[in-house]
Amino acid sequence: MKFLDEAKIYIRSGDGGAGAVSFRREKFIEFGGPDGGDGGRGGDVVVECVDGLNTLIDYRYQQHFKGKTGMHGMGRNRNGYNGADAVLKVPVGTQIFDEDRETLIADLTEVGQRIVLLKGGNGGFGNAYFKSSTNRAPRRANPGQPGEEMWIWLRLKLIADAGLVGLPNAGKSTFLAKVSAAKPKIADYPFTTLTPGLGVVRIDGRTFVLADIPGLIEGAHEGAGLGDRFLGHIERCHILIHLIDGTSEDVAGAYRTIRGELEAYGAGLDEKAEIVCLNKCDALSDEERAEKRAALRKASGADVQLISAVSGEGVDKVLRLVAKKIETRRAEEREAHLRATGKTEEGWQP
Repeated sequence: MKFLDEAKIYIRSGDGGAGAVSFRREKFIEFGGPDGGDGGRGGDVVVECVDGLNTLIDYRYQQHFKGKTGMHGMGRNRNGYNGADAVLKVPVGTQIFDEDRETLIADLTEVGQRIVLLKGGNGGFGNAYFKSSTNRAPRRANPGQPGEEMWIWLRLKLIADAGLVGLPNAGKSTFLAKVSAAKPKIADYPFTTLTPGLGVVRIDGRTFVLADIPGLIEGAHEGAGLGDRFLGHIERCHILIHLIDGTSEDVAGAYRTIRGELEAYGAGLDEKAEIVCLNKCDALSDEERAEKRAALRKASGADVQLISAVSGEGVDKVLRLVAKKIETRRAEEREAHLRATGKTEEGWQP
């Protein structure tokens, strides 16, 4: 399955059905009167967040979605049936933007969320509706109201607790494969990872979702390399794991390059909590480890973890740090939610 995280589609709700002009004509019944039914309502355009999807590839081959037109009214006071809704099923983390790509319409972050984007047109009244004491035989009915239409952008931002960032060949995919059941493509050339990957990490009975973002290079915010189009997938992450290739000559420069791209992208990525890791330490001597760790600590101003995604050295320590920070962040969000709603967290009661 190909990965697609952005799609432009056209949506239109259904037109309402027209009302009917009809009169009751039965043998031995005099002055039967009007009996034209109302038209049915047009179908809505609904977006539903479902489980089991992680891409917008369904909207690559079909870009037009329309609600069904309501059935016209009929004689014998028979109303037309409502048109079927057009239901767009999207993965968790999908954002819906207007055609200008800036106006956010909806942000779907939970399975089961349903948003009505466009409402179908109302059905028209039949002539039976217009019957009155002064107009016993109305000969008019309303047409159905037309539906609404618009172009929208669907943009997927993966839901992950932590994100891996770094230059190409920093060892991000190897790290993800080491700590989870994910099987990303791993090779010794740049830009092996072309699409984001997700993996579920389990450590000390705690679990979190880890996202592997394709490598950035200098000038990515201007379109260099793969550009920064995939950075949106870590906007929802609580913490970033910054991997630096320990075999590179300038580890401090590699760190500054990625930090510069995060700042240029914006959206608060440069303000997120970060764990700096010097990867591929299994290929370094003790002197090289100390030298490069000191240079990286000076550039980042943070403690530097020495790890090897291949041998597993230091990996569990990093995962425990990540899990602890995520747990703390979740507790803070839960407390903030309780304060905002005025509720108290109650324990178990029999």
